[in-house]
Amino acid sequence: MTRNAKRSTAMRTVLLSVFLGLGTVLLAGIVKAAPPQAGNAASGTGEIAGKIYFKGTKPKLLPLDMGKDPVCVSEHSATVYAQDGTVNSNGTLPNAFVYIKQGSVNLAGPAPRNSVDLTQSGCMYEPHVLGIMVGQPLQVLTLDPTTHNIHVVAKINREWNVTQQPGSPSVIRKFTHPEIMIPVHCNEHPWMKAYIGVVSNPFYAVTGSDGSFVLKNVPPGEYTLAVWTATFGTQEQKVVVRPGETATADLTFEGR
Repeated sequence: MTRNAKRSTAMRTVLLSVFLGLGTVLLAGIVKAAPPQAGNAASGTGEIAGKIYFKGTKPKLLPLDMGKDPVCVSEHSATVYAQDGTVNSNGTLPNAFVYIKQGSVNLAGPAPRNSVDLTQSGCMYEPHVLGIMVGQPLQVLTLDPTTHNIHVVAKINREWNVTQQPGSPSVIRKFTHPEIMIPVHCNEHPWMKAYIGVVSNPFYAVTGSDGSFVLKNVPPGEYTLAVWTATFGTQEQKVVVRPGETATADLTFEGR
């Protein structure tokens, strides 16, 4: 290869390196500058997201005594603890009921036709906390080979009390008024507890093992976000939702 040819090849290599370098820089800039995807800009809605934190000394959870029913005892290979007062390993709260309490926009709508399930399994209610809309069916099922008694202690809605035998059909009921929260327990097994949040709009959530929640497709407006916990009380926070954006709402509860 001649000296000129070598020089030409070297020049092309340098130019290619420069071009690739500029391309990488530009691409990185584009990726970095891209806004986070949040809300739903196409439909003109936004969302509310956050975490429910805990501050203070964690409550000591009490073991549940299921000795009253040998069937319930046989369903578990380890000690079962009460769920109220549980704090996640990351310092957040599970089983917090988060919902839009009121706002500048009327969010009320028709109830979904699908049912919300409350299942009796291992002589415990699953889930421990649930939400449902006014007029939406609540279906209570049992998977246990023992008799349960479903006692829904409502104050605004109608209170009801139904015995459910093993293998019997599901119990289906509806609520006619919003109510936060409705306790549920079993008269046969006093350690069994659940809570039902009855709301007039679909914007609610129950926090899980990381304490987070997301309310999607919320119309733009100003809202009061409310949070209920069985052990640490309730809180409210004002939130503004804008199209295509995520409004952050983190709240902290303290130990009593």
